[in-house]
Amino acid sequence: MIGIFDYTVWLTYLSLISATLGIMVSLQRSGHPYIGIFFLLICGLCDAFDGKVARTKKNRTDFAKRYGVQIDSLSDLVAFGVLPACIGNAMVRVCPTISEIPAIHRDGRLEFPVEIFLYLIMIVYVLAALVRLAYFNVTEEERQKVEGESRRYFTGLPVTSSALIFPTVLLFQYLMPRDITLVYFGVMLFTAVLFVSKIHVRKPGLRGILIMVGMGLAEFIVLAVTYCRR
Repeated sequence: MIGIFDYTVWLTYLSLISATLGIMVSLQRSGHPYIGIFFLLICGLCDAFDGKVARTKKNRTDFAKRYGVQIDSLSDLVAFGVLPACIGNAMVRVCPTISEIPAIHRDGRLEFPVEIFLYLIMIVYVLAALVRLAYFNVTEEERQKVEGESRRYFTGLPVTSSALIFPTVLLFQYLMPRDITLVYFGVMLFTAVLFVSKIHVRKPGLRGILIMVGMGLAEFIVLAVTYCRR
């Protein structure tokens, strides 16, 4: 059997499984974006620790390290690229009408031209995530040949940041009386631009990771409690 299946890759595989479930839930006829968000948060939790878990194993072969890098990027594309787009698709199909904004809704649904525009944003977002991950893989491989130490900064916003960005946006839906579907897509487009920009983002240390995990868990609990009360 090809591949690696020891504990160093379990979290990465779990992230992909969670992303796949989130995609299927979001795209089914009765799917709902808030259920998909729960799976996105799980993906973010897995990604926060998969690298640290992998590095605990001593005497990892070069093949195992390279394999881990490849499956991590492939999993990230599905979890933080495709899944947020599918959640956006669920918002277009399921969420309430955007009655506050004129001329874009009819009979409880978005007008066709607006739907097309939102789907284009989803495509641009997934493409930007793909470009960001491919760029990171190539530059990281070249950097390690020269420097050999862990990087301190990322060029472009890491795609894994979507695990906190989009749950935060949907969390505001419970706090605001108006539907924020268009806000979600505005944030998605802006995030896509940040993915491929040349901004420098400091790589978080253990403390930063724990803070982000805490934020994710808090969002998970708030969304779960609020959703169960509906």
